[in-house]
Amino acid sequence: MREILGERRSNDNDNGLGDERAAADLGRALRQAALDCAERGWPVLPGIAAAPDGSCRCARPDCPVPGAHPDDPQLLTATTDRRMVRWWWKRRPTAPILLATGGRAPCAVSLPAVAGPGALAALTARGLAAGPVVAGPTRWSLLVRPYGLPELGELLSVQDRVPSSLRFHGEGGYVPLPPSPTGRGLVAWARKPARPAAGHGGLPEVAGLLEALIEAGLSAPDQGSRLAY
Repeated sequence: MREILGERRSNDNDNGLGDERAAADLGRALRQAALDCAERGWPVLPGIAAAPDGSCRCARPDCPVPGAHPDDPQLLTATTDRRMVRWWWKRRPTAPILLATGGRAPCAVSLPAVAGPGALAALTARGLAAGPVVAGPTRWSLLVRPYGLPELGELLSVQDRVPSSLRFHGEGGYVPLPPSPTGRGLVAWARKPARPAAGHGGLPEVAGLLEALIEAGLSAPDQGSRLAY
């Protein structure tokens, strides 16, 4: 019995050390990824971290994006200052990385994850470069050059139908970036950004991708107004 108990304690200690190492590795990866974004000129900020059970630590019991939305500081404080980024992820090493979209920063178009691979295949078949693609557990986001609401409105107005499963992340929006942990799983790159590429280098125009993304979005379930990552 003593041998069995001793073995259990040893396993518990090993598991505890393993968890600590995994958390430390994730923290280093997140900090470096956030610093890489700052070097590219992409403004980022830490999001609110999910609880171990996958629920959100925010005040909303029914949070639709657990571990994948801003907490404190707010979106307006997103920055490319490497010193600030380093300080944020030193204080909150496992916080998700949020890209504040719009303005001079990249924008994004997202669609349900089930439609993501088909959308990329359609773009490739048309000879179009997708640029960086973020694969989340429930949604995929394609990063594009900045666009404004008037430009987007004109592009959408000539379309016969735009599925509600397709979402546009412009001014005032945000997208979690890899390797962010969220309440529904890790966010990863389906297509990594080109290196070296600062600013908008390697980002396509939304106009060139829109038709293929609309077709892919029409094949995905309508998610209504509830956004999830």
